[in-house]
Amino acid sequence: MFKRIITSLLFLALVATVAPSIDQASASGKTYVVNVNSGKLNVRKKPSASGAIVTKLSKGQAVTVSSQTKGWAKISVKGKKGYVSSKYIAPKSSKKTTFKKASVTPVGDYKTKAISVAKSNMGVKYKWAGNNPNGFDCSGLVSYSFTKAGVDLPRTAGEMYNVGTKVTSYQPGDLLFFATSGGRKVTHVAIYIGNGQMIHSATSNGVSIASINNPYWKPRFIGAKRI
Repeated sequence: MFKRIITSLLFLALVATVAPSIDQASASGKTYVVNVNSGKLNVRKKPSASGAIVTKLSKGQAVTVSSQTKGWAKISVKGKKGYVSSKYIAPKSSKKTTFKKASVTPVGDYKTKAISVAKSNMGVKYKWAGNNPNGFDCSGLVSYSFTKAGVDLPRTAGEMYNVGTKVTSYQPGDLLFFATSGGRKVTHVAIYIGNGQMIHSATSNGVSIASINNPYWKPRFIGAKRI
């Protein structure tokens, strides 16, 4: 009996040693490609925006992903290992994200629905790379709201700026784009809701409503697109 117990314990220990976690098993050895709108993707020493930069990757560069958790992917490339934001990589076999309107949603109604969804999440905290009611970043809120309304949009603010029609007179449901880092690089997106107001997810107040003439946002405005 004692010998049988020892054998069972050794077997369980072996299983615990070799069995990968759910995150590791779902991503181990998978090839992904860098999917950034512009510039390069930082590979960091730890899964944090404050982590030291190990190297930088170009758009379309292939990496091997060993695990993904909490918005970060552990990758290896050319003998170097580190972490990158999961939202800036895509499976190699995946096609480029395209904009489309779902046929189930009547034309015109989806904008009202998207605004309603965004407003229903008022007060939700800001979360970098967040795309659900547990926390949103700016593009996460916009893509989530429009998806619920039947319209698929690209994931990042920069990619969203590449779809739709440029407008200078705004209607509720139009997307407003901003450059918060200076220059003309789009880094923030909001939904225009009418009466000179927009709804967005900001680092300061989470999902909230602000005036488009706000002294912070107005000078950083880049342009608007109608979806």
